[in-house]
Amino acid sequence: MSRWLSPLMAFCLSFIIIAGLAPSLGIQIDRQIDFWLLWLGTMVLLALPIGYLEVALAKRSKTTALNALSTLTRDADASQKWRLVGWLAVVFIPFLAGGVLSNISQIALQGSTFASQADLVLIGLAIAALLLSYLPRQILVLLIVIGVIGSLILANVLGTALQPWHVTAIEFKEWGYATILALVASGLGLGIYWQTSLSQIQQQEQSSKTVVPIWIAQLIAVIAFGYFAMSAQVPAYSMTFAAVVAAGLMLQLAREQLAQRQIALVIQILILLAALLIWAIPNVSTVLNSVLMLWGLAICLIYSIFAGWIMKISHLRKAMNFSNEIFYNIWRIAVRIVLPLSIVLAMISFIGQFI
Repeated sequence: MSRWLSPLMAFCLSFIIIAGLAPSLGIQIDRQIDFWLLWLGTMVLLALPIGYLEVALAKRSKTTALNALSTLTRDADASQKWRLVGWLAVVFIPFLAGGVLSNISQIALQGSTFASQADLVLIGLAIAALLLSYLPRQILVLLIVIGVIGSLILANVLGTALQPWHVTAIEFKEWGYATILALVASGLGLGIYWQTSLSQIQQQEQSSKTVVPIWIAQLIAVIAFGYFAMSAQVPAYSMTFAAVVAAGLMLQLAREQLAQRQIALVIQILILLAALLIWAIPNVSTVLNSVLMLWGLAICLIYSIFAGWIMKISHLRKAMNFSNEIFYNIWRIAVRIVLPLSIVLAMISFIGQFI
């Protein structure tokens, strides 16, 4: 992909995934200044280091995420069990796509004549996303951009009411929410940007030239979401269109990784459809949303432990090629200590609300 296309995709995908996950966390239009500052903090402390991690593994392996784990585990003289994270991530991508479609379509259908048939609508949207996944990637990104920008414009033109910004007491569970939205909603640890920026990553000596533009685009998506709501019907329909196309893009990325492992086409389609259509089972979306959050965090946790503690120091230092050794040491501390501890705390805080 061209240099500008990856950041553009990062902005749009992050915005759509955030819009899909935020309602299930109860923060769709709750404009709490303290929470948003916490969220922005996790983007710096957690999302940025794992963004570097993803690019470093891409540079080291010279292939996409699912294929890469075979090479990376051999390089590190590590157990083949670590390769499981690649399979967890590639199946999670269509599962995430299904969750985004389910949550956004439910909002769009509220108060409409199709509200009672939400499950059938979701099945139709899932099939449409699967068909769209066969379009060229550049066309998919263009359609996503149209959907996202259109939704932002329509939400402002229609004067969607938003709560005024306000300050509340910070609760422990908010750390879990902020971490989920910084890591899972950014698509980090899933190999999405690893896959779409692979040729660019190989051409550039320093990882920062790839990581920083993508991270800035994701940060802008976070800020843009603070001024957006799907309470009006038209922007909700526009976001549904964008979500269907984004799901198509995610399915395309997952299918490409499965194809590279020479998985039969029929099995590829069955995996993708199963991960999508499980969301159409009545009355299970609450449980599936919880699984979605924890699954995504688990992937990031495994990658951070693998890169921080299992891989050889020299391999990652050479792959990232920081201009100063101190930057590498800071990153390594973040990946070995800050990321794992933060993700475990996020999991505890998220699970704690159900106990």
